[in-house]
Amino acid sequence: MMRVAVHLLAAMSVSVAAAAATPNDIERMQRDIELRVANHQFMGTVLVARGDRLLINQGYGFADLEWNVPNKPDTKFRIGSLTKQFTAACILLLQERGKLRVEAPLKNYLPDAPQNWDQVTLFNLLTHTSGVPDLTRLPEYRPLETSPQTPEQLIAKIRDKPLEFPPGSDWAYSNSGYLLLGSVIEKVSGESYAEFVKKNLLDPAGMKDSGYDTRSAVIRHRASGYVRSPDGLVNAPHIDMSVPFAAGGLYSTTGDLLRWERALFGGKVLSGVSLGEMTTPLFKRTYGFGVGIRTPSNGDKIVLHSGSIAGFNSNLIHGARGDLVVIVLSNLNGSAADELSNDLFRIVHGDKVVLITDRKAIHLAAVTLDRYVGDYEFSDGDVMRVWRDGDHLLTQLPAQPALKIFPQGERDFFAKVVDAQITFNNEGRPATGLVLHQNGKDHPAMRLEEAIARQRAAELAVRIRNQSPGPGTESELRRHIAEMQAGTPDYTRMSSEFADGVRSSVVSVHPLLKSLGAIQSVQFKSVAPDGADVYEVKFERGTAQWRIKLTPDGKIGTSFFKVQP
Repeated sequence: MMRVAVHLLAAMSVSVAAAAATPNDIERMQRDIELRVANHQFMGTVLVARGDRLLINQGYGFADLEWNVPNKPDTKFRIGSLTKQFTAACILLLQERGKLRVEAPLKNYLPDAPQNWDQVTLFNLLTHTSGVPDLTRLPEYRPLETSPQTPEQLIAKIRDKPLEFPPGSDWAYSNSGYLLLGSVIEKVSGESYAEFVKKNLLDPAGMKDSGYDTRSAVIRHRASGYVRSPDGLVNAPHIDMSVPFAAGGLYSTTGDLLRWERALFGGKVLSGVSLGEMTTPLFKRTYGFGVGIRTPSNGDKIVLHSGSIAGFNSNLIHGARGDLVVIVLSNLNGSAADELSNDLFRIVHGDKVVLITDRKAIHLAAVTLDRYVGDYEFSDGDVMRVWRDGDHLLTQLPAQPALKIFPQGERDFFAKVVDAQITFNNEGRPATGLVLHQNGKDHPAMRLEEAIARQRAAELAVRIRNQSPGPGTESELRRHIAEMQAGTPDYTRMSSEFADGVRSSVVSVHPLLKSLGAIQSVQFKSVAPDGADVYEVKFERGTAQWRIKLTPDGKIGTSFFKVQP
C-alpha cells in the first residue's frame, strides 16, 4: 500500500441537491465495493437507502475466516464510536424526563468527581469540550483492555489527571467524556447502561439485533474481527467490552442501524427539540452530541460518525435532503469503511465523484514511461522508487510492496488497489519530480540524482545489516520528547509534512507524554526495514517503543511511539 490516513469523521464535500439514484449509480457503487473486496481491503456489510427504497443491502467477504462463514445483512458487528450517539440520546431522554440538565455540572450527578472537574458540564462531555484527557491515549489504558472493568475503575484512571484545557475553551475528542456520561446514566436512572439503552432506545426502535456486547454471551451471527499483519489477516486482539462501555460498547447490524435512523429522525425516541439540540454543530467544530454535522451551501444537513475498535470499523451517514442513509460495517480494520461510505454517499447524493473504477488506463510508449523512471524524495525523507516493467510502471516506498500504476494521461497515473494518483512533472527529460495525491492531500517529491539514490540505498543496507543507529537520531529524539512534554515543539526542526501532523496532534500528545514523567533511559533496539531507528524509552511512569527517522538535512521526517503495557 501507499500512504494511508484514517480519520475520526468522514470528510466530504457536497455541493448539489440529491437526485434520484439511477441504475448506473447503483452499478458504480457495487463496483467500488467489489474492487475493495477483491483487493482484500474490505469485509463486511453495506446498506444504502433512499427513503423506503433499499439500493444496496448486502454482505461481502467472511464473518468468520476459520469456518468460511460469509457476511450477510443480518451479521452483527461491533460498532465502536457509533455507540456515542446512543449515549447522547440517553442523556437527552433523561433531560426530557426532568432527571438532569445538559448544562449542569457533572458534579451534580457524580458528587465524588475531583475538584478540577468542578466546571465540567454534561454539555462539555457530549461535545468533547471538557478537557478531560482521553483514557485510550494514556499509558494506563493498554493493560486494562483484556480484563473486565467497572465504570468506577475506569474513572479512577483519569480522575487525578490534569485537564488538557479549561472546559469550553477548546475541542479534543475524548472517549473519557462518554465513559463519564455512561456513569451518569446509570446513577440517574438506577439501571445499568445496557438495560437503559435496550429499554429506551433499542426496543422502541425495533432493533432486535443490537445490544451491549460481551464476549461471554452466545450471540448468533456475530462476526469475528480481523487485523492485518506481515503474515496476512490475523484475529484482532481481545478487548473486554466493559472497557469501551458507553463510548463504544454496542453491536448492531446494518438493518438495525437503518431502523435507528428512522426512529431517531422520525420522532420515535427523542422530541424534535432534543433532536435539534443533538444535531446542531456547536463550538469550534462541526460536532453536536455524539455525531458530526455537515451543513453544505445547498441547505442539506448531513449527520455522520465513524467507529473503530479492535477488528472492526463502522460508518453511518444520514442526509436530510432525499432521506439518504449509508451504513458500512467492517470486520477488518482499515480505512475502507470510511472511504466506501464517503464514495457511496456522494454517488447517491448526486455529487460529482471519480471512483477508482471510473478511471480508464491508456497506452503510453516505453520512451514516455522511461521519462518517469527514477527515485523521488518526499519532505519526510521517504524515497519512492519508480521503474518500468514492460508497458507499465511500478512504484515502491520503503518497506512496502511494489504497486503497479496505470496511465490515464501523459503524466497522470493511478493505482487500482488503493485510492491514490501520481502526477509527474514532465517539463524535464527525465521528470524532475512528482506529486502523490492521496487522502485529500498532495505530497510532492523531487527526483534524486541516480548516484545519490544509490549511495543512500547502500548506506541504508549497511545500517540494516549492522543494525546501527543513524547519526543524531538519539539526540533529536531526546530533544523532541522534551519539547512535546513541555508543549512547545520546534516545527523548524521537522519536515513540513511531519510538522503539519504534530500541529494537529500536540493537544493530545503533550499531556500523555507529560504524564509519563522524566526520561530515565533511551536504548537503541533496531533499524526498521524503512530505515527508521527503533528505541526503547523508559520514563518515570512507563515505557514506550519509539520509531524516528531523520531527513538528509537532519530534520525529523517521521516519529511515532507506542506506550507498552
